[in-house]
Amino acid sequence: MAQDTSSGADSPRRRPGLLRDQVQLVKKKDSDRYEIVPIEDTLSFEKGFFIVIRACQLLAQKNHGIILVGVAGPSGAGKTVFTEKVLNFMPSIAVITMDNYNDSSRIIDGNFDDPRLTDYDTLLENIRGLKEGKAVQVPIYDFKSSSRIGYRTLEVPSSRIVIIEGIYALSEKLRPLIDLRVSVTGGVHFDLVKRVFRDIQRVGQEPEEIIHQISETVYPMYKAFIEPDLQTAHIKIINKFNPFTGFQNPTYILKSTRPVTVDEIKAVMSKEHTETTEETYDIYLLPPGEDPDACQSYLRMRNRDGKYNLMFEEWVTDSPFIISPRITFEVSVRLLGGLMALGYTIATILKRSSHIFYDDRVCVKTDWLEQLNRKYVQVQGRDRLYVKYVGEQLRLDGSYVPRTYIEQIQLEKLVNDVMALPDDLKTKLSIDDDLVSSPKEALSRASADRRTKYLSRSISNSFSNQREKNLTKLARVVVNNRRFDGRTPESPASLANQVSIIVFWTEGC
Repeated sequence: MAQDTSSGADSPRRRPGLLRDQVQLVKKKDSDRYEIVPIEDTLSFEKGFFIVIRACQLLAQKNHGIILVGVAGPSGAGKTVFTEKVLNFMPSIAVITMDNYNDSSRIIDGNFDDPRLTDYDTLLENIRGLKEGKAVQVPIYDFKSSSRIGYRTLEVPSSRIVIIEGIYALSEKLRPLIDLRVSVTGGVHFDLVKRVFRDIQRVGQEPEEIIHQISETVYPMYKAFIEPDLQTAHIKIINKFNPFTGFQNPTYILKSTRPVTVDEIKAVMSKEHTETTEETYDIYLLPPGEDPDACQSYLRMRNRDGKYNLMFEEWVTDSPFIISPRITFEVSVRLLGGLMALGYTIATILKRSSHIFYDDRVCVKTDWLEQLNRKYVQVQGRDRLYVKYVGEQLRLDGSYVPRTYIEQIQLEKLVNDVMALPDDLKTKLSIDDDLVSSPKEALSRASADRRTKYLSRSISNSFSNQREKNLTKLARVVVNNRRFDGRTPESPASLANQVSIIVFWTEGC
């Protein structure tokens, strides 16, 4: 296919790297219509949006008649949000949602993601009508009753651009008719969260029922029928939308290893406080494709008193606070098998014994973690200032650990791996065994003053590829966290110096 330079993509007046310059047209084989040259790199949601707008404009200039845009992706990936964003920017376009072409008479075993459920006859008839310049009757599907309840009239849009949005919008039956193919995907983890929320609101299902359905039907359908179609997209978009960002009432957490007595805790609580103890087992589930040493998007299944809760959570750090929006559903243990069928794996199981004091404003708890062989005290609440005040009353200032327990496990595992170096390398690095008993001590040994003299040396290549990978992971964890046990976060320049030797070894050797 000869490239069409008349699109202006190669104009010398344009600076390279502009978004509009990434869209170039070519003629379709055995056709007088144009399509865009596929963009190899995956794009962010926002960048992909502008690229799609530019591609639609160019295709409308070069092609006659209706411009069909297919937007496909797995359930919950953000196809509808993306399409609505394009519609808001270009209100003269038309949108056809493939969900409305469901045929309830074809549903087998409650599988709404089976490609055979789509009424392609009606869909293709509507597409042909629009191409002929005619108004068409588009079906309306009701999800709660699982039935077609009527039709709406869709006129040919003035822009001539029609978006077909659905999980099978890039299927083999539609691809020959589509001028621009767009895929929208996200991490399986957040796709799962968003699908749960959507179906609770739209269908009225229970969370566990939804997740079970996803593991039994949605994900297998995605792997078998949807994922191969997405590889044909001209534009591939990764949606990094985080469903937790809209939460207005997160929990603020202060955590410390400083010893606190029961009497000291009771002294800061109201007289109406409640005291209790509990033992919990937290099963941390690693999303598919995530690095277990750097993941910050675990699913957590908690076993407490024989009951299981599935916890969707994200955490951010505004030192010394850990800020944790969380969504919790009560589930049965059988759901664990369903999640593992989705590709989740058990990363670790953390046993925790807690002594808890709480009232209507704050919760203070002491946690003994068997895996870390260590006790922590936590102050939690919705009111950031009051949580800070209680922490001050317990004299915890200066001792805060702004890491979640799973982050602490990650860090200590990486430090232990890094410290398992050959003796000759330990000698060169001036690392003594008795100085690496904690992450703080190990990381402190990487100070700029102690390491600068080694930057000009030629370091032996004797350590293994696995150790190189561990060093890289440790550097990434340190840089991302920018925090140390019980310390005020240091300046970026100081931090860069502290990890410079690690980066040097992993990249320069």
